[in-house]
Amino acid sequence: MECPRCHAENNEDSRFCSSCATPLGKPSPEQASLTMTLEAPIHVLKPGSLISGKFRILEEIGRGGMGVVYKAEDLKLKRCVALKFLPSHLMDSPELKERFLVEAQAAAALSHPNICVIHEVGESGECPYIAMEYVEGETLRDRIKRGPLKAEEALDLAIQVAGGLGEAHRKGIIHRDIKSANIMVTDKGQAKVMDFGLAKLRGGSSLTRSQTTLGTVAYMSPEQARGGDLDQRTDIWSQGVVLYEMVAGKMPFRGDHDQTVIYAILHDEPESLKKVRPETAPELERVIRQALTKKVADRYQTMEEFREDLAAVAEGFRPLRAKRRAARRRILGLDVIHLLPVASALVLAVLFGLNVGGLRNRVFGGQGRAEPAVELAVLPLKNLTGDPAQEYMSDGVTEEMIAQLGRLHPEGLSVIARTSVMRYKKGEMPVDQIGRELGVNYILEGSLQREAARIRITAELIRVRDQTQIWADTYERELSGILAVQSQLAQSVAKVLAVKLLPAEQARQASARTVNPEAYEAFLKGFSLWQELKAPELDDAQRCFEVALGKDHSYAPAYAGLAWVWLARRKMGIVPYSEAPKVKAFALQALALDESSQQAHEVLASFLTWSEWDWAAAEKEWLRALELNPNGANTHAYYAHFLAHRGRAAEGLKHSERAIKLDPFNALYHALYAVVLQYLRRYDDALAAARAALAIDPKQAIALSQFQRYYLTKGMREEQLADQRMRIADDPERIAAFERGLAEGGYEGAQRAIADVLAARYEKSQYYSAVGVARRYLDAGDKDRTMVWLYKAYEDHDQSLPYIGLSDWAPLRGDPRYQALLRRIGLPLDNEK
Repeated sequence: MECPRCHAENNEDSRFCSSCATPLGKPSPEQASLTMTLEAPIHVLKPGSLISGKFRILEEIGRGGMGVVYKAEDLKLKRCVALKFLPSHLMDSPELKERFLVEAQAAAALSHPNICVIHEVGESGECPYIAMEYVEGETLRDRIKRGPLKAEEALDLAIQVAGGLGEAHRKGIIHRDIKSANIMVTDKGQAKVMDFGLAKLRGGSSLTRSQTTLGTVAYMSPEQARGGDLDQRTDIWSQGVVLYEMVAGKMPFRGDHDQTVIYAILHDEPESLKKVRPETAPELERVIRQALTKKVADRYQTMEEFREDLAAVAEGFRPLRAKRRAARRRILGLDVIHLLPVASALVLAVLFGLNVGGLRNRVFGGQGRAEPAVELAVLPLKNLTGDPAQEYMSDGVTEEMIAQLGRLHPEGLSVIARTSVMRYKKGEMPVDQIGRELGVNYILEGSLQREAARIRITAELIRVRDQTQIWADTYERELSGILAVQSQLAQSVAKVLAVKLLPAEQARQASARTVNPEAYEAFLKGFSLWQELKAPELDDAQRCFEVALGKDHSYAPAYAGLAWVWLARRKMGIVPYSEAPKVKAFALQALALDESSQQAHEVLASFLTWSEWDWAAAEKEWLRALELNPNGANTHAYYAHFLAHRGRAAEGLKHSERAIKLDPFNALYHALYAVVLQYLRRYDDALAAARAALAIDPKQAIALSQFQRYYLTKGMREEQLADQRMRIADDPERIAAFERGLAEGGYEGAQRAIADVLAARYEKSQYYSAVGVARRYLDAGDKDRTMVWLYKAYEDHDQSLPYIGLSDWAPLRGDPRYQALLRRIGLPLDNEK
């Protein structure tokens, strides 16, 4: 397309001339509405209006090109929400209506403390609305109007926003309209990214017609102003504009008209911050300039890179600038967009022996270790036997391979855990997409075929960035040699990836012994059944492990399997404490046969932590299990709780984060992470983590319980009652007691009525949790009965008792009986944490 003013050639879909910024073509009415406040009349909802029978309008709080926002009361949950409506005069545009709903689709998929929470999407009189979190505070734009922010405040808010956007980018969502007016700041200084109305889902259809440029002009990236293809780097530019605006108190690209602003974005450099604010640190200005680099390839490539450098500036370190990262990527031939962002900067720094200053390692507790250089996922082996009943074999061998590879080197290799890879078992998702979802740069996939007593495993190693097969091999042996096959395969992968095996691992790999095929097969069946964590399956798993020991009485994994069966029964309340010693006996038998059994050390650590409260012995076992398999996601997840019980929750947080990194689609680990955040009294973050768990598994019990804990901690009784009513709705006896108690005695009456029901059930079955009964009596305000039941829990060695150190038990903290109980269990007192 030729510019009518300077006659320069432009792309056909360009809106502005890339040379002189003259508008090209005639914008549609829709285009005009997207960069300014709507001028057409908008139907106004009056205060008191009822929406969908459950939202009462309180007041209008804002309006813009893509909607009108009201503050409303959620009558059911008794909380304030923000309701966003599509303007009535745009109702007839299917495209705009669809784009409006994309906002909800995009934002509802996100769970992060720095992103506004979407509660629900609905329609009122055929007018779609989004019910979202009501954020008390002011927009960042209004805050800046009062004057430039101090560098410390600007950096803190920018780091928070970058964290939220980084999470969106990891989910394939680009905001495309980042501006100070779309960022709320609470009274406590928490930033919340709002309005995903222009968001584009990676892989989804674009709702933008040719020659339509979305966004607000002053914050547009050059590629966005030209109408080009966009990726996450457009958000990085816009975030750079916002950061400049915070520090300078004015925009980096200004003009009286859109055309002038666009020209400045395409051709001019921002005024030096040192000139505007002489006290600005040089490193901060360099980071902002890097974010505002006009050439996309030279800009920060990921929001995480940007965030890391902002954190480095905030901590007084010299950041690792994106230009140097880009140079190293070109040398290595790596495309960082396909790598896990945090790993990329650290991996390159390790390879080149560079000092990355403020980029601290969050996984290994700041001990100077680098992030693993290789991120690997082992996809479920395809079962080529033709017999679906043999799935346990292919799944079991996959699990063994994950464990085998995970033990190779604590710093050189990170291996994704079972739960997250099993989601790809039945699908045909492309390798590059799997790599992006799991944040890995290599994928090992293959197949298993069995004929009588012989087994054949075919494996290939694929580099994600270009989907190139870099190694493949086939192994065929008698089933008795399966351990040697796995060892040989692991060593081959390590060699290809240049992962150096530690001496102890080299020795272990070299000593792989043969197994009794029937014992091995029975063990795999038992292991598959045990993971169901249901009473009948646990019985079947026990029989399988016993069959394995009947074939080979010295088979250590089967003893470890029996220990896990009895531990599961204990945690599920199926058996009393009198049966608990079986866990320890079987675990010790496994270790007597094979001291290097990571599973035996972990099950023993769990038993010592939650049944025996032998903290010193338990920690020794946790650390040995992690030494044997640094990639043990389950070990990291539960060791984090051990540390939290001991008053070391900040240390435990790093292990929780490691567990999620190793198994990102494991709902349980997100829920366990929420509990650690509760220990740290980061209640809003804990709720966000619980929501992340429920996004994966809506029935995740620990995640669901976090809502009760949150409401209790915050004193939100109405919300707690509504949640409680929903949770017990399928228990006629409890719901009847709840409603009767509520009618007769209010909140405390409802809790006491439920406590009485649970107490009666406990007396009928000694396996019922006494802690659960105590919890309800505490909510009823009856501290005496609460303590009676907590001491019953102590006598029962109740698995839940170590969690009475959490903040929702705070009403007991001044009670000497409670303090005495903490001492008995070995939990730290408040003044010791």
